[in-house]
Amino acid sequence: MIFLKIFQIGLPIFLCEQIKIMKFLTILFLVFLVVPITEIYVLIQIGTVIGAEWTIVGVVSTALIGAWLVRAQGLVTYQRAVQNVKSGETPAVELVEGLFLLVAGALLITPGFVTDAIGFICLIPVLRRALAQLIIMKFLDEYAERRRKQKTDTSSKVYDSTYRKLD
Repeated sequence: MIFLKIFQIGLPIFLCEQIKIMKFLTILFLVFLVVPITEIYVLIQIGTVIGAEWTIVGVVSTALIGAWLVRAQGLVTYQRAVQNVKSGETPAVELVEGLFLLVAGALLITPGFVTDAIGFICLIPVLRRALAQLIIMKFLDEYAERRRKQKTDTSSKVYDSTYRKLD
């Protein structure tokens, strides 16, 4: 009977997780399909306007400038994180900003103007900090909701009882 109850409760949870994974993989597949096609299209369009040589110079220069900016902003973010730790605060915003800088670096070294534009957007400090705070607040809200559900869930309550053996 207990197995049946666990199976009845566990199966929908398992299916929900499978659906979430499938949605994520579908989005990932579309990103890996759409982004290269868009990049190739934009590179061809820019190449026909300014020429192939200048297009290559533009792609290489945005990668170099982007790498330099990511390094500089990464050091500033690292120093802020160290200051927060020294003052006894959690450097949560700085850690999320570091993830944004990692994504920005990956996008900026990827050849293409569309990924470079998104990478440079990730380098705007005010925008990056606001997005980091938004992500942290969303995470904290979800965590608090999960904790509330755990406290009100009747299946997690412990019931004290006695028993006697019948022969």
